[in-house]
Amino acid sequence: MTEHHSDTPETGITPGGTTGAFRDVLSKDHARRGKPPLHFADMTTDQRIAKAAELGLPKFRVKQLANHYYGHFDVNAAEFTDFPAAKRDEAARAFFPELIHEVTRQVADSGTTIKILWRLFDGSHIESVLMRYPTRTTLCISSQVGCGMGCPFCATGKLGLTRNMSAGEILEQVRVAARMMRDGEVAGGPGRLSNIVFMGMGEPMGNYNSVLSAVRQISAMPPEGFGISARNITVSTVGVVPGIKRLTAEGIPVRLAVSLHAPSDELRDELVPMNRRFNTTQVLDAAHDYYLASKRRVSIEYALMRGINDQAEHARLLAKRLNHYGDDWVHVNPIPLNPIEGSRWTASKPEDEQRFLDILHAAGITATLRDTRGQDIDGACGQLAAKTKESFGQSA
Repeated sequence: MTEHHSDTPETGITPGGTTGAFRDVLSKDHARRGKPPLHFADMTTDQRIAKAAELGLPKFRVKQLANHYYGHFDVNAAEFTDFPAAKRDEAARAFFPELIHEVTRQVADSGTTIKILWRLFDGSHIESVLMRYPTRTTLCISSQVGCGMGCPFCATGKLGLTRNMSAGEILEQVRVAARMMRDGEVAGGPGRLSNIVFMGMGEPMGNYNSVLSAVRQISAMPPEGFGISARNITVSTVGVVPGIKRLTAEGIPVRLAVSLHAPSDELRDELVPMNRRFNTTQVLDAAHDYYLASKRRVSIEYALMRGINDQAEHARLLAKRLNHYGDDWVHVNPIPLNPIEGSRWTASKPEDEQRFLDILHAAGITATLRDTRGQDIDGACGQLAAKTKESFGQSA
């Protein structure tokens, strides 16, 4: 078994965010609350073997546990018939402590979109959204509790950053969704979880070690991982350039998505505060380097906001900036803004959305208007705010 796990990272500040023009926006709950319980998914191979030895279990039992976890999405050791009955409860406590607990489940789009609110060990809340399409099933997962990027049009950004999540907390979202698909809990009958997008709560590059450990375990074949192709994993960032460079050096063929939202520094400084630390030129240069290294087109995410960034001049400047690199290296995803309560930013007019697309297409840029699944349950892009049952008055 390969040694691909990282130590559980500290709760803390985004790399590069402690100096210079950008600082993480911290929530009032931001504190060093202690680390989540150490889970099987957080342990190195040696740690797993050592823990098994403490329980009086031989080395081969670790592989059995891995088969159950990654191959069968199962942590209920009481039903592990191939495991010594006298050791099942002890093994469950040692290797599979509960990291995420389902609070509420909301369903939309005729049962094909499911948003789950999770409570973590310290009482924090995060969300994940499972979306079934005709040819694929995608899970949008969270990597931080809240987000410190402070983008003013995003509900998650308004929360501030509470803490980073462990790799185990990230992976548990994937395991549960994979089991839901296998067991037919999503409209359409039994199926397979095929795609993962790190586009839920948090800035993935701000929790790099845990995210990378999760990516490796999602994409490795059982019994080392869930067997979802790295090519079907998307890692999103608002433009944390050091993180993009680190990911480039990893050589893992995940798709990189950059939340650009504006074609100029003047406008992006207002919409994406991180731009004051790493400007559009630095971000696009790093993204293009990722394309050159991975040979995978980069996704440019662009939330369209009425009268702010959705006019013809914005589309023309965006096309010019992207075509500067001279090759077919991006796929632009204009996203109809999902308004959040109390926000002055509103969705673009349909005719402005179409004109924006037409200008990009005329410039030879591949662009597709993003589907806004889960909007009626606040499960669409920019809407995840981990509202508790009491605050939204709905349950599953």
